Amino acid sequence: MSAQSFLLLFIILLIADYLLNVIIDRINLANQPAQLPEDLKGIYTEESFEKSKLYLKDNTRFQWISSSFSLLLSLIVFSLGLLGPLYQWVGTLTNQPLFHFLLFFGAVFIISDLLNLPFQWYKTFVIEEKHGFNRTTPGLFIKDKLVALLMTVVIGGLLATVFFQLVKIFDVNFWWYFWLVIIVMLLLVNFLYTSVFLPLFNKLTPLEDGVLKTSILDYARKVNFPLSKVMVMDGSKRSSKANAFFSGFGKQKKIVLFDTLIQNHSVEELVAVLAHETGHFKKRHIWQNLAIGIIQTGAMLYLLSLMLYNYEVSLALGGNQHILALNLVGFAILYSPISELLGVLLHAWSRKNEFEADRYAAETYQASPLIDALKKLSEKNLSNPTPHPLYVKFHYSHPPLLERLSALRKLENNNNH
Repeated sequence: MSAQSFLLLFIILLIADYLLNVIIDRINLANQPAQLPEDLKGIYTEESFEKSKLYLKDNTRFQWISSSFSLLLSLIVFSLGLLGPLYQWVGTLTNQPLFHFLLFFGAVFIISDLLNLPFQWYKTFVIEEKHGFNRTTPGLFIKDKLVALLMTVVIGGLLATVFFQLVKIFDVNFWWYFWLVIIVMLLLVNFLYTSVFLPLFNKLTPLEDGVLKTSILDYARKVNFPLSKVMVMDGSKRSSKANAFFSGFGKQKKIVLFDTLIQNHSVEELVAVLAHETGHFKKRHIWQNLAIGIIQTGAMLYLLSLMLYNYEVSLALGGNQHILALNLVGFAILYSPISELLGVLLHAWSRKNEFEADRYAAETYQASPLIDALKKLSEKNLSNPTPHPLYVKFHYSHPPLLERLSALRKLENNNNH
């Protein structure tokens, strides 16, 4: 393909991705019932249902505005070939190829982040504030941005350096070696997430002794789940939304409960949530997801190796010669349809896993408290209880509320009989 053909393909892919998401969003909005559906009565009130629809509408419109801005900016940058001159300019700051490479991506990241900053601010302090979720202060917002920036510089810079050196040493065969690096990194991140990375943003404290801790530990012993710690995270300092998750390998397994979750749920509901998270471990979902991520990364790196030295890609993005950094940008765009398709498949896989974890919780604990917990979480988080099936396929890693409740009620009825 010629440089002009690559440029046209880049533009088509960007526009197609934008239009696909806008169409799916519009279909999802149009799927909202005018009145509270009969099967949602007792879960949502008329008032909370209207609030959830308004929250969905505000978020969707905001997404349209931010994605339209991103598309327009991308079209300008690619049509005018601005990445090539940017690469040449940062090259005036150093005569070292590695630093040239790092400075280019550093500049792209900083410019992109600054341009997106007003949208992030609006999302937090207008939309989330309007709907009663935001508890982030401007100071905390800025601190989070700085910590995230530092992590990106350190971790991203280290990975970019390793990538550059491996390409320099092994040429197109770099992908094998970089794949091994990514595998080690994924394992480290999973192992160190709650002990190293999460504390950079949130405070984790051991769950206090009491009925809840005793009930959780009793359940863990009952199902032979080697739980080392139950931690409470101060999620309330940023949002009133609640969640829980499982982390760790081997003997270092931890359950992390948001403080907002503990505030809003009974002991039975919280143990049911723990039982669900335990189900993910018992069904080996954690390892399966990690294995899928590793395989997906290896395939992506192999595809990257096939076009790493395509001269025309660099020309299409404004370069006057082959430039490794520009080819990486080009590959990211070309890979986007594959990524979209994989996302649909992975979301389907994730929804299946959620049903399995729900079943495990119902069989080893009780279905009714998990049903109650899911109802409360959905209503308090103003989740959309009536998403369009197409939107679910593209965006939902968890099954819609009514589907989960229906499956749990069937299990409950079967257990009672």
